Amino acid sequence: MLAFSLGADSPAIKGEGRSQMSASVAIPIAGFKDLYDVAGVEKALHELPASANEALRAVYEKMLRLGGQRFTVKPSALPEMDALFDELPNFTEALEDIRKHLALCIDSNDCVEVPPMLLLGAPGIGKTHFARKISQLLGTGFGFVPMSSLTAGWVLSGASSQWKNAKPGKVFDTFVNGDYANPVIVVDELDKASADGQYDPLGALYELLETETATRFVDEFVELPIDASGAVWLATANDVGRIPEPLLSRLAVYEIEPPDAEGAARIARTIYGEIRNSHDWGRQFPEALSPSVLEKLASLPPREMRRAIHSAFGNAKVAGRSEVRPDDIQDSRGRKQRIGF
Repeated sequence: MLAFSLGADSPAIKGEGRSQMSASVAIPIAGFKDLYDVAGVEKALHELPASANEALRAVYEKMLRLGGQRFTVKPSALPEMDALFDELPNFTEALEDIRKHLALCIDSNDCVEVPPMLLLGAPGIGKTHFARKISQLLGTGFGFVPMSSLTAGWVLSGASSQWKNAKPGKVFDTFVNGDYANPVIVVDELDKASADGQYDPLGALYELLETETATRFVDEFVELPIDASGAVWLATANDVGRIPEPLLSRLAVYEIEPPDAEGAARIARTIYGEIRNSHDWGRQFPEALSPSVLEKLASLPPREMRRAIHSAFGNAKVAGRSEVRPDDIQDSRGRKQRIGF
């Protein structure tokens, strides 16, 4: 891999101001990787009949315009991960394994290689949040596939261009329309994928999770191979019993338990700080929560914590205060929503 340090205006650290960087920051190292053969795309475009799907023609033209090369990025030094361990105390095992894989590639020309991971645990404990944090840590792209809303395999791997309203799948879209050859792709709620008897929504994953076959992944709409082997796959699920065994064997399974009281309090402090610091009105509130508020928040799942803290800021201001109190924390899990007008 041809390695060089990316500047602050590079896509790999897009959105990060120069003032935020220091000597201690592990700026991503990048090389280039060919995702697809441009000559092959030119040939396919030239051979398209006049009656061909116009959307397919547009995809080929876009592939030629973008070119086949994409960045491959990895940290230039082992990144500081203490904040992540503190923020995600119930993901320690998964974080430790990711750190080991990063350590292996830091002082070599190898790309980051993280085996496909399955985060198994109850809803709302932070699995999807963890995946987004890993994408930020690696400095690469991010693709999100919510399996609970998918009923056909073509959403992952595209549908034939002969079908009306067909288009490429999410995997092709993440790679070709992104900047990176090694994006993090999250398959959310893997256990909730539903088949309609004709299509297997998980079918494409059998090929994509194996490096040897992912190097020539063919989207059914585009019908040209792309190299999808660089993807970092993170799947989430609540019920391992609903995942086919052949697919499960391709994944490193991590059982994520709810955080203990101390860990939950750390998560609450982190979320409070994130919300406070991302809003101008946040400066009106103190930097830290009181022990009594933290204790109440610690009883909530991380997903509910974020909602409760955001609402608590508003509850405090409505009451004429600039400090969150225990009564401002409301648990919405037991509420029943009214249906109708």
